[in-house]
Amino acid sequence: MKPKVLILSASFGDGHNSAARNLAHALTGKAQVLMADPCHLGNPRINHLLCRVYREITTYTPRIWAWVYRSTDQQDFNAPLPFIAKTEDAVARLLQEFQPDIIVNTYPLYPYMVERQFNATPRVTVITVITDSIEINAAWSRSPTDHFLVTDHHTRESLLTQKIPAEKIHITGFPVSPRLESLPKITATAPTSPFRILFFPTARSPHLEKMIRAILAHDTEVTVVLGRNIRRLYKKTHALKKEFPGRITIKGWTNQVPELLSSHHLVIGKAGGATVHESIAAQCPMLVHHIVPGQEEGNIELLERFQSGSLATTPALIQASLGDLLADNAALWRDQKSRLASHAKPAAAREAAAFILSKIPSS
Repeated sequence: MKPKVLILSASFGDGHNSAARNLAHALTGKAQVLMADPCHLGNPRINHLLCRVYREITTYTPRIWAWVYRSTDQQDFNAPLPFIAKTEDAVARLLQEFQPDIIVNTYPLYPYMVERQFNATPRVTVITVITDSIEINAAWSRSPTDHFLVTDHHTRESLLTQKIPAEKIHITGFPVSPRLESLPKITATAPTSPFRILFFPTARSPHLEKMIRAILAHDTEVTVVLGRNIRRLYKKTHALKKEFPGRITIKGWTNQVPELLSSHHLVIGKAGGATVHESIAAQCPMLVHHIVPGQEEGNIELLERFQSGSLATTPALIQASLGDLLADNAALWRDQKSRLASHAKPAAAREAAAFILSKIPSS
């Protein structure tokens, strides 16, 4: 019998689900894996509404989200919260019905709920995959878990300052798509004419046209991935494509992000955990045009510590940053590419999966 691994995720941002999916993929064939979103299972309508509100607040009013994020540092999650009672009921059902040999969390609230269920179900090892970097909210660090899997040594140091025992912290990297292990990457010595840029705009893109024009002010080509914003942004992007024939490619929703990152010289996007760590794994330097206060601040800090990316939140800054990257035969870009080669962890999902399996008691 293969061991049973329960992976609990959530849809508040793309990072939690991305990490969970990639871990599930890496565990395929080695374990019986059940990936579940208790927030959705407990109350799908409310969860859908809250996910939508989360996207709206983090996109349009990030200062409000900063206040919400900071306030959770003072919240006691060890006591049951009435407004998520149905979510906790869903966690209880998953444990009773699936009877996992180990539980993996990619969302910070679930370890507290799981711990409370051990009063009625047998205790198993609990592993928490922290999907943020450096800036770690107390909801993560105070959670009752046996092991933390973190993205890098800077994040490990951050947890140590919060009095987490060193033996509980393990650096595996963010569980990126396993495809990144085998995909060929652009090298630091590759030609940079034209300089291919992958651009992820947010729904809040009043400067979309100016940003794309800033990108195209250099010897560049740009692939614009609109994702769920395709209805909102397609018309304006298509008009620019006609104005700049042969230089703009438009994509809607795609599952080929690892391939796109590996085949472009640079990515411009928001500082979400999945995007930042996939860009690092693909050895693709990054410019960040939007940052959500709180958890994403640590991601941009990580890029800056790795000297592989920077903040460029306006069209003028994007154009200037591209000029710096491309000056002197793209010397700065080539330096960033070389640095990323030493920081990339494309095998993170496989390494995390191996760690998870190693913590399951043999029968």
